[in-house]
Formats: sequence, structure tokens, C-alpha cells
Amino acid sequence: MAEFLTDIRTIRERARREIDKGPVTDAYGADLSRVVLVLNEALATEIVCTLRYKRHYYTATGLYSEPVAAEFLQHAQEEEQHADKLAQRIVQLGGEPDFNPDTLTRRAHAEYDASADLIEMIKENLVAERVAIAAYTEIAQWIGAGDPTTRRIFEELLAQEEEHADDMRGLLERIPRDQQGV
Repeated sequence: MAEFLTDIRTIRERARREIDKGPVTDAYGADLSRVVLVLNEALATEIVCTLRYKRHYYTATGLYSEPVAAEFLQHAQEEEQHADKLAQRIVQLGGEPDFNPDTLTRRAHAEYDASADLIEMIKENLVAERVAIAAYTEIAQWIGAGDPTTRRIFEELLAQEEEHADDMRGLLERIPRDQQGV
């Protein structure tokens, strides 16, 4: 069995001395303030995605709207769960989750969309998912071993965003091309 890099007595003393830091210990290897900033940008992204999917859910119309709207609603709920995970992690790291609606869209990676056309809604959601996939991949790689918990959160979100993108692509494939205005 490998030896500890630091003896357990030193770890215990440091844990007591720095109790106010919560889960952030000397072993934390990332730039804490930058990680909290990035988490808040991702939080804004998830909130904007929730709002976009909710709008599309309520405004989807047309022959194929029922199954598409159901998918939008499911994604809205999952995006809200993502926002909750991110907000919880921000608090764990000693930060404050930024829910300020005045700056939400400026901080988000994805854009809000008010399309009225069902196909455009699907396409805009697919674009937003692709943006999240690219951003979360880069974030997970950037965090690396410096904060394995936050990296895992982004990896979990990334996997679900990939599923969402696949769902949107699948919806586009199932709607006949003559109904897509192509």
C-alpha cells in the first residue's frame, strides 16, 4: 500500500485549523475563484437553457408538436437539475450562486431563443446543446485533477447534454423533410 504524502497527524491538525474552509483543503489544486466563476457561467447557461426549453414547450404547435413538446419539457426539467447541481457546488466551494436575471444572458454560453417555428426550435436547442458540449468538455479538461468533484459534475452534465443533442437530432430526422421547409 502506498504511503501518504502527508502524515495523518498533519492532515488532522490542518483540518481543525482551517475548519471554516469546509470541503476546500490544501489538497485542492484548482484556482478556486476561477472555478466558482466558471461554475456561475455554467449555472447561467443551464438557467437560460431551462427557460428556452420551457418557452418552446409551451409554444410548440403543428402536426409534430406533441412528441417534440414532451421532449422539450423533459429537457427543461433536466437542465433545471443541472442548475441545481452547479449551484450546490458553488456553495460547497464557498461561493455564491449568481441567479441575477439582469446579467443572466450575458453570462450564459448558450443563447435564449424565441422561435415560433417547430423546426427552428429544435435546431436552436440542438445548437445550444452543442455549445454546452463544447464548453463543458473544455471546462472538464481545464479543471483536470485540480478539482475532481467539479470535473465529475461537468462530466455528468456533459453526458446528459450529449443525450439531449442526440434527441434533438433524432427529432429532426423523424420529421419529414417536406415539413421542415427544406
